[in-house]
Amino acid sequence: MKRIDITVHGIVQGVGFRPWIYRLAHECRLNGHVSNNSEGVHIAIEGQPGQIERFMQRLRAETPPLAHITRIECSEGRPQGAATFRILASSRDSLPDTLISPDVGPCPDCLRELSDPNDRRFHYPFINCTNCGPRFTIISALPYDRPNTSMHVFALCPECAREYHDPVDRRFHAQPNACPACGPTLKLLDTRGWPLDTADPLQETITRLRRGEIGAIRGIGGFHLVADAFNAETVATLRRRKGRAEKPFALMARDIATIRRYCRVSEAEVRSLQQAARPIVLLRKKAGVDIPGVAPGNRWLGFMLPSTPLHALLSEHMSVLVMTSANFSEEPIAIGNEEAVQRLAGLADFFLIHDRDILQRCDDAIVRIVAGAERPIRRARGFVPAPVFLHKPSPAPLLACGAELKNTIALCRGDAVFFSQHIGDLDNPSALAFFEECIRHLQNVLEIRPQHLVHDLHPEYLSTKWALAQPAEQHIAVQHHHAHLAAVMAENRVHAPCIGIILDGTGYGTDGTIWGGEVLTGDMREFSRFAWLQPVPMPGGSAAIRQPWRMAVSWLNAAEQQDFFSHLPCSPQQLDSIPLLLQMMRSTLNSPLTSSCGRLFDAVAALLGLRGEISYEAQAAIELEMLADARERVLWPEVLPDGVSAALDARPLIRRIVAELAAGTAREKIAMGFHCTLAELFVRSACAAREAGDCNRVGLSGGVFQNTLLFELMLARLQEEKFEVLTHKQVPSNDGGIALGQIAVAAARLRAER
Repeated sequence: MKRIDITVHGIVQGVGFRPWIYRLAHECRLNGHVSNNSEGVHIAIEGQPGQIERFMQRLRAETPPLAHITRIECSEGRPQGAATFRILASSRDSLPDTLISPDVGPCPDCLRELSDPNDRRFHYPFINCTNCGPRFTIISALPYDRPNTSMHVFALCPECAREYHDPVDRRFHAQPNACPACGPTLKLLDTRGWPLDTADPLQETITRLRRGEIGAIRGIGGFHLVADAFNAETVATLRRRKGRAEKPFALMARDIATIRRYCRVSEAEVRSLQQAARPIVLLRKKAGVDIPGVAPGNRWLGFMLPSTPLHALLSEHMSVLVMTSANFSEEPIAIGNEEAVQRLAGLADFFLIHDRDILQRCDDAIVRIVAGAERPIRRARGFVPAPVFLHKPSPAPLLACGAELKNTIALCRGDAVFFSQHIGDLDNPSALAFFEECIRHLQNVLEIRPQHLVHDLHPEYLSTKWALAQPAEQHIAVQHHHAHLAAVMAENRVHAPCIGIILDGTGYGTDGTIWGGEVLTGDMREFSRFAWLQPVPMPGGSAAIRQPWRMAVSWLNAAEQQDFFSHLPCSPQQLDSIPLLLQMMRSTLNSPLTSSCGRLFDAVAALLGLRGEISYEAQAAIELEMLADARERVLWPEVLPDGVSAALDARPLIRRIVAELAAGTAREKIAMGFHCTLAELFVRSACAAREAGDCNRVGLSGGVFQNTLLFELMLARLQEEKFEVLTHKQVPSNDGGIALGQIAVAAARLRAER
């Protein structure tokens, strides 16, 4: 007789792990017990050595589908003479080391029961089991047990209690377990928040959507504004109410077959759509497909499959629905019923609510398959708070406050970096309140008390100001583009020196100017700036971001192509203001210098007449990518510099574009020439950095790399040049991944100090 005590670390709570251990122990004829604790799952097994060895082999080789084991610790103990194998109550005997499971879309078994008229949960919109359902959005503390979730107010009925306590049942210890007799319910409200008289809120919702109304529907991480995707008038009304003139809306489809009517869908994209996280997946539209008003001027559509049973029931009746976050543009998503009625009354015609509280607001995640891999664009529902692991642990707990745009925060304990959900742009009080709410919640749930706070170098970022106002042993500033480089290194578990091609829209440089077209060399601790796009002024400062024609004026002026001003897509009043802009740039009045690649894209989009003003971030650059004819590579080698230079001069590229326009070259070909030549400019600079520093590793990061054409061109060329190329697969290349880089830099500096 032998006894082994085992602690299993990882995502092992709320994923059916204890029931699986119970069944495994019985199959191996072992006695003992299993329980949740703050470190993960504790197992004590007693039996013959051969039986224990078989148990351990299966523990390492087989796990429930949602479980993820990061570490197993074993020690021998004195046998206690256990007569059976039991599941014990959870305990709290140490600091939490458990990984919280993200929210999980409905599993095939629950979807089958949902559609079975003979099942007691037929059409019950809150059906779930240990393999699916809410997790992160309903948890208030560890361990993950029903009293520590928003389900604590729902007492189990006898039948649900029997399932919950039956070790061989699929709902054994499923914390959100419920049924129509004992669980959450739906209710329909009018715009004043008064209940509507209906026996079937779901059917009435479908009726209203079909007649062109816009519904605010409470899901797993917040409310969506929902509309019939094929009612162009309703979609236009939604845009007007939400203040979202042209930015694409996401769509929810009944199934893969429905999505394939409108988009080309690869097997990799099918896997992304069907994964437990149920993200929005960006897919290429089929030729001739047009869903008016949904994604104007865009070759891509964002589709997702139903992320909850409620959404699956809606999809049974309406094959494609617009599903957009229930908020005014740039505000956090609404989660509470009263909050939704107060904030969304001007947006929605009715409210479909439920009484299962959402403890953490969480937007839909967005991904795209590029170069054969899934690339996150927005890391949110279904992916958080699953950690990214560092190559080496941090010497102390850390909080990284992220960037100003696309903000996420991150907490670090040991080698685990826990991310918040997507918070968004910190440019209004409600977003800042959400930022603080996320920090409090993650700190409380994970019981991480950071000793050091990490922030961006920019002194005016709200995240920086917030960090500096908090007490800490040390406040660690990390330059924006160094954080991008460190993020792509960290997720690839690389600690050795690396070249970084970091391309984005903005970031405060060590020289006080705005960076964004950078070739860096360095490691986690420190970096140097090897090369950068030659800076030009941003006339009007932030106004130049909203009005790309201003950046076109700046680049044309730098390239001595002032005669082209009259061809820019701007109003007569704006054309008349160009002399004033030139004077501002000469006198450096409200015209900060920038090396931003994002602003160069804006300028070229304006040069090609795409647009002079934007209604959402990166719109001009997206339309420039859409314009490019990718069927044939177009390279203008004569505009590339002959030798190595720190300042990457794009003025010859601007002059070539003007010449091509004057010659009547198709805009599609010019757009492709710009992409190919810009990629080559940075690849040659990376080659020069390799020669100078004997480093063959290059990381690609920054929001500009969400341009799939530029990313694929540069990736292919770097691979042709035999570089080892690091890219993002776990966190976004945009500023949503900055917090990981901040953690990695701070941890490396702290290790060096010790």
